[in-house]
Amino acid sequence: MSRLDFLELFVNQDDQFYTPRTVELEINAKQDKASRQVNRLILNQKLMVQDIQLLSLADRLNDRLGRGESEAIALAVELQVDYVILDDFAARKEAKRLGLKVKGTLAIIRKLHQENKMIISDFDAFYQSITAVSFRVKREVFDQIFEN
Repeated sequence: MSRLDFLELFVNQDDQFYTPRTVELEINAKQDKASRQVNRLILNQKLMVQDIQLLSLADRLNDRLGRGESEAIALAVELQVDYVILDDFAARKEAKRLGLKVKGTLAIIRKLHQENKMIISDFDAFYQSITAVSFRVKREVFDQIFEN
């Protein structure tokens, strides 16, 4: 969401948002606009970095998923969150199997758009902008998510 310039808009709500330390480290591995934005949100306590306690769960998940996704799911289970944000298909499937509610980036953007917190005036241009930042989504799926 940071690369699409929607992360700050999203976390400026009354809810609490958490990320596992591994995801923070992954983001900071590349010093760019996204990492600076995430670090600013962490500094302003809009995004809380949390060490996971369910290491055995994360390790088991890591056999099939990336470390960031594994720890995000383990943290979501640990904190009993309302939902976890995942875009990776395998991670979403695993999180649902564990009883978690899952939202993806595009569903969150759709909600922001529906609440008039952001305006998407041209969906074709928006689709081009998300694919330009290497966000992978088939056009048919994109169109289904943003149907009125």
